[in-house]
Amino acid sequence: MAQAEGYPPPTNLITIPTAGTLVRGSFSFEMRIQKNGGLSTGLAAGITDRFQFGLSFGANNLIGDDSLQWYPRPEANVKYRIIDETVSMPGISIGINTQGFGAYHAADSLKRYDVKAYGLYLAASKNWKTFLGNLSVHGGMNYNFTETNDGDKDPNLFFGLEMELNPELALLMEYNAALNENDMSARTLALNRGGYLNAAVRWTFVERLHIEIDFNNLLFDENKVDYFNRELKITYIEYF
Repeated sequence: MAQAEGYPPPTNLITIPTAGTLVRGSFSFEMRIQKNGGLSTGLAAGITDRFQFGLSFGANNLIGDDSLQWYPRPEANVKYRIIDETVSMPGISIGINTQGFGAYHAADSLKRYDVKAYGLYLAASKNWKTFLGNLSVHGGMNYNFTETNDGDKDPNLFFGLEMELNPELALLMEYNAALNENDMSARTLALNRGGYLNAAVRWTFVERLHIEIDFNNLLFDENKVDYFNRELKITYIEYF
């Protein structure tokens, strides 16, 4: 994926995966501050220029005075770029990410996160240079094989875009169709009305530090939540 020199391509947008991977000898640390004092952290490393591997872990109610609820296990994040991006073709990657978003419902028989993980996915990304900066478009499909107790095992679709306003600021928008949350008991837990529409502002504070304000679930179900979800995501990239 082509981006301005010194600014690594994002390996994900707000939540959806992209075709971008960490280069060999680099690693990223991501911290996502979520609602109700939740915190999710992830560490990933570029094993080769095409292959990255990472783990994530977190907890509900980490900040606050409610009882602490750790996620049930560390989650895996593995990605391999199959095809490099060219002038006429997008880059394509295949990966597995078992980390969901929001609180984990351990006491519920469904055993899942507020928003399901992407699981096994295929992602494509294409970049163009504009007079402002880089414009990137991303899309793909996924299948969650770990959070299926709700009876909905359908494959899912996602897409998004990122527009650089200058070398420091970028606007992001994505849509997770949530096709694996519209059947049987899955629908009773889903917090959206017709998929998850998310938006964000990303600030590259210094060359390798990204601070992102996320506005998630803009299509929220007002019968289940009062308002859309605000989160803070911090990503730091360094080299061995």
